[in-house]
Amino acid sequence: MKYIVIKCGGSVLDELTPSFFTSLSELKNLGYNLVFVHGGGPDINGMLELFNVKPQFENGLRKTDERTLKIAEMVLSGYTNRKLVEMLQHHNLSAVGINGSDGYCLQADYINLEELGFVGEIRKVNPQILYLAINGNYIPVITPIGITEDGKKLNINADYAAAEVAKALHAEQCLFVTDVNGVMIKGSITSSLSKQEVDTYISNGEIHGGMIPKVQSALNAVETGVNSVMIVSGKKPFYENGKWNGTRIYHKEAITK
Repeated sequence: MKYIVIKCGGSVLDELTPSFFTSLSELKNLGYNLVFVHGGGPDINGMLELFNVKPQFENGLRKTDERTLKIAEMVLSGYTNRKLVEMLQHHNLSAVGINGSDGYCLQADYINLEELGFVGEIRKVNPQILYLAINGNYIPVITPIGITEDGKKLNINADYAAAEVAKALHAEQCLFVTDVNGVMIKGSITSSLSKQEVDTYISNGEIHGGMIPKVQSALNAVETGVNSVMIVSGKKPFYENGKWNGTRIYHKEAITK
């Protein structure tokens, strides 16, 4: 079976256009099984503000005490996940929401309980619940909530969760959906970049601003064993007539530009 794992950040969900879903349908028609992992940062921050809880971050990861975790899970599984499932189904793509802790799908452990609180890294992905959904012709939409061996839930970075799911499924492609068409180098979108090229372009300023965390997340994914990651737009077709639109990030030196 052929799998494509798609990571949607919470900030881009409300910007997805019909053409994005047309590309998904085209891939489905080609026999690809789609699996989504989503974030929900803006939605979580909005709810934390409502509860007068100030968001805190350490090295890009949300510091998560018990109260923050409860709010994050409530928002991710009760609102953001529902929103994405509804959008897929509105475009005739049958989907089912799955909390990452369901069926011990995202098995995790604490990164650093003292410094980060209830924030985890995935030790193992149990794909059985995903296979059940896929075999029923549903697209799994996964909330990045992990679970420890003794049943404690942990907040997982969605980029890392998507990479681990892609590895577990031996996915042909892992897509990071953003609000841009890809990585702009010398005035135009480049089709592929190696790790070495990314490092060079960051150091010389060609890659800058909000694109830096996007490409670094992609590099983190390929460095953990994903074949390649594509940075694609949620506003335009990212796959059309057999052609990918976006920037492919490789660990090794890219052969073509």
